[in-house]
Amino acid sequence: MTTSAQARYSKGAMIFHWVIAVLVIVNWRLVEAAENASKADAGAFVGNHKAIGISILVLTLGRLAWRLTHKVPSFPTTMAGWEKVLSRTVHIIFYVMLVGLPLGGWLAGSFAGRDISYFGAFTIPGLPVGENMDLAKTIMGFHKTGGEILIYLIGLHILGALKHTFVDKSGGIWRMLPFGKA
Repeated sequence: MTTSAQARYSKGAMIFHWVIAVLVIVNWRLVEAAENASKADAGAFVGNHKAIGISILVLTLGRLAWRLTHKVPSFPTTMAGWEKVLSRTVHIIFYVMLVGLPLGGWLAGSFAGRDISYFGAFTIPGLPVGENMDLAKTIMGFHKTGGEILIYLIGLHILGALKHTFVDKSGGIWRMLPFGKA
C-alpha cells in the first residue's frame, strides 16, 4: 500500500461521508423551504425531510459499523494536540447528532400521532409512545436547536478541512476524496 493510500480514508468511508453530507445539506434546505412555504406546500417539504432523516439514520448506523470494522488513517504529524482533540470531539458529536436528530424527529412525530411516509414507497409507523402534543412540541424544539448546532459544526468541520488542506498542507480534504494529494 502506498503512503498516499494509507493517508486516505477507505472508499466505503468516503461514500458514507459524502452521501450523508449531501443528505444533511438537502435536509437542512428542505426544512428552510418548508418554513418559507405556504401551509399547503410545507407538508411536502416536511414529508421529504422526514424520509431523508430516516435515510440519514440508516446510513449513519452503516457508517458507524464501517468505522468500527475499518482502520482510519492516522492524524497528520503536523496537527497540534488540541486540533486532534477538537477533531475527535466534533466527530463524536456528529455521530451522536446524526443518530439523535432523526430519532428525535421520529419520536416527536410519534408523540404527535404521525407516521413517516418513506417517499410514498412505504410507511414507517410511529414509535409506540402514545400521543402527547406538549411533549412532541418540546422534543421538536430540541430537534430544531440540534439541527442548528449541526449546521455550525459542519461549518467548523469545513473550516478545519480547508485549514489543513491549504494552510498546513497536510492532506485535509484529500484524505476524504479518492483523488488529489493526501
